[in-house]
Amino acid sequence: MDGPAPIITILIVAVTALVSVRAFRDPWLRDKLIFAPEAILADREYYRLLTPALLHADAQHLIFNLLSLYLFGANLEPAIGWGHFLLIYGAAILGGNLLSLLIHRQHEYRALGASGGVCGVIFASIFCLPGGSIYMMLLPIGIPSWLYAILFLATEFMGMKSARSNIGHDAHIGGAIIGLLTATALEPEIVRWSPWLYATVMGLSVAIFAYLWWNPLHLPLRSFHGRGARRPVKEPPVPATARDVDAILEKISARGLHSLTDKERETLRRAAKKSIGDKL
Repeated sequence: MDGPAPIITILIVAVTALVSVRAFRDPWLRDKLIFAPEAILADREYYRLLTPALLHADAQHLIFNLLSLYLFGANLEPAIGWGHFLLIYGAAILGGNLLSLLIHRQHEYRALGASGGVCGVIFASIFCLPGGSIYMMLLPIGIPSWLYAILFLATEFMGMKSARSNIGHDAHIGGAIIGLLTATALEPEIVRWSPWLYATVMGLSVAIFAYLWWNPLHLPLRSFHGRGARRPVKEPPVPATARDVDAILEKISARGLHSLTDKERETLRRAAKKSIGDKL
């Protein structure tokens, strides 16, 4: 491959692999970095809008995401420079998680995976390196990149809306669109290279975001748990300890009852119910 080596792509792959493997064996680390709306909104742990990209559910999930990132990043980074590549990847992760936060802001929800950032890199590649094809497993021929972009948005939106799969489609869509918008800001000539495709993708994106803005909570609740390429993680309820209850009561005293998350309210309710049962 001609041109400079994709140093940042390789570095991202290496760091993500190291943290993911460590988190496989360290539940505390995973829980500290995982995407969790109540921790972001109530506890202001805003770093969780980026750190879930360092986590993966298992080895298969990790390998699939990092292989995709390397295959596309190895071509994109030398073409646009490491600084622009890093901005696109980071913005795509942030965009995917912000869309997830909009949709799941009132739900107990966990998710992890780098696929929002990967989708942003793929969409940036489609427009920064036009005229290519996307090769997918089980398909003997490549899909023209312009067709892939349109099909991607349509199928991801339908998958998110129907909730018949367990993939985090919201993060995929948010990552792809924010990645493309970031690439446009950094490399504005890409609009001129593919004007009709760009207009089509932006039109679909505006329609999707408009739907989600007006109707985010009408999505089927089944989609809020499961496993997939960007994998939501369903957490079983954990019995409340006296320390948990004390922490919640201190929070009420400091911030008021309205500051409690749904999870904390449920913990308090279960503790009160258990207390009454013990006295009876």
